[in-house]
Amino acid sequence: MAKATKKQALGRGLSALLKDPSNDIQSVQDKNADKVIGNIVELELDAIEMNPFQPRTSFNEEALRELASSIKELGVIQPITVRKLGFEKYQLVSGERRFRASKSIGLETIPAYIRIANDQESLEMALVENIQRQDLDPIEIALSYQRLIDEIQLTQEQMSERVGKKRSTIANYLRLLKLDPIIQTGMRDGFLSMGHGRAIINIEDQSIQLDIYEKILANKLSVRETEALVKNYNSTNEVVIPKKATKEELPKYVKKGMAAFSEYFGHKIDVKISSNGKGKITIPFHSEEDFNRIKKLVQGDK
Repeated sequence: MAKATKKQALGRGLSALLKDPSNDIQSVQDKNADKVIGNIVELELDAIEMNPFQPRTSFNEEALRELASSIKELGVIQPITVRKLGFEKYQLVSGERRFRASKSIGLETIPAYIRIANDQESLEMALVENIQRQDLDPIEIALSYQRLIDEIQLTQEQMSERVGKKRSTIANYLRLLKLDPIIQTGMRDGFLSMGHGRAIINIEDQSIQLDIYEKILANKLSVRETEALVKNYNSTNEVVIPKKATKEELPKYVKKGMAAFSEYFGHKIDVKISSNGKGKITIPFHSEEDFNRIKKLVQGDK
């Protein structure tokens, strides 16, 4: 507790500077701007308004409670980022979960980095910061990419530079937005993965997409099985679940001989046999010494 309090107290002097009307900083050229911008400043939560450009629309309540508990115990370890709107007035750019959690436990102040940015820069910062989070679902990421295209007019090449992702990766996320909205919701809720979505998107008809989506849920299809289903539909125009390969039953003579093989080589021997009666015996080894031991057994050396 003591460490967290000390860390958050570092910006108290800068906070006092910002409360002085004669030092109202509105641009990087203003007096004392260099003392504030880029440094951690302790700001009052009530002086910060929510970001209307925030790409994230849903927050896991349980995760927020866990974060609030952590903040209560250790303080806000990673500062939020805000932009200055006016005298003692700020707008959240990134860190909404930390902001919400801090408010929920009654904190009055929060450590923050202050930026000077216009609306477009604020939106771009919020979107790029959001995309780089680790806990976003694929649709949230895709929507953020789409907003960068629509509202910031970034090309996929420019986005690739901003977020450090390959252009092909960005294109794959954007394609997910062609899925039926019900499927997009399913991805956001974790019912299917991005791999499932990428397979389904190869079907243009959204009614067929939904049919496949229902079969994925009902039969717990893997990504590979979904890809096979889609491939089969594109060939036959029928949504049929591919039959799972059944393991070939080993003949009695093979089963009887496996125990003798395993005992002789000192390892469990694997035998595979095809429908035409041909088979393969696999003898595992665990080291060079073990390999040489098996080699001698095969050669009949004593």
